[in-house]
Amino acid sequence: MPDAHFYTAASSDDWIGAAAAILIAIVIAQLVDRAIAKRGARVGELVTRGDLSPAAQTRLRLVRRLVSVGIVLIGVTIAAINIPEASSIATGVLASSAVLGLVIGFAARQTLANGIAGILLAVTQPIRIGDLVTFEEETGEVEDMKLTYTYIRLGDGRRLIVPNERLAQSSVLNHTIAERRVQVEVSVWLPPDADLDKAMELIADEDISVSVAETNKEGVRLSATTWTNSPAERGKAAAELRARWLRLLREHALSSTEA
Repeated sequence: MPDAHFYTAASSDDWIGAAAAILIAIVIAQLVDRAIAKRGARVGELVTRGDLSPAAQTRLRLVRRLVSVGIVLIGVTIAAINIPEASSIATGVLASSAVLGLVIGFAARQTLANGIAGILLAVTQPIRIGDLVTFEEETGEVEDMKLTYTYIRLGDGRRLIVPNERLAQSSVLNHTIAERRVQVEVSVWLPPDADLDKAMELIADEDISVSVAETNKEGVRLSATTWTNSPAERGKAAAELRARWLRLLREHALSSTEA
């Protein structure tokens, strides 16, 4: 007599229990995430009497996301155990785990690579949240580092979303990894016969240095540089410095155009 295979179909209570397990896991994950974030903020106040350092913030976000993902996966596992169909499917999956593993591994290679690269970036920290970086000729502030993608806010407000694997494999210019201050540079063009010494004296002081950056047959480009305390102040400081220099040049009858 041939073997008969029986399984019990999942009842509505089973499905409700599975949904409840997933929902509870999501709620717990959010609560734990908030608790870790608050704890990190309190530690920052106690240790540094201010915000956490960029390095600590980057690692804290990695821990929060790993914990949240782990809790949700536990909830999904509990839900699957309570459904007979899922157990039956799991048995078949285990029987062909080698082939399935190859298929899933190939299909998810990019996602897994990005996730592993995200963990490595958070541990080694060539870039950190709040750093000013240049990646593939785009410069901006690192706004967030997720497990698979990093978000960079550019100077014009756009967001550059970069897969972590590309960041890990490419060269990235980090302007603030050694010092949080950021250099700001603005330029103006003057006619070849303009009084360059006067134009430079108008804006130069102990915090602003001025130099001749470029010359050609059409004119001379002057460059003024100063520093801000953080990348977030960079855009505003550049706009204010440029506007002040142009105003002074007009007041002293030195025609100029913005570079």
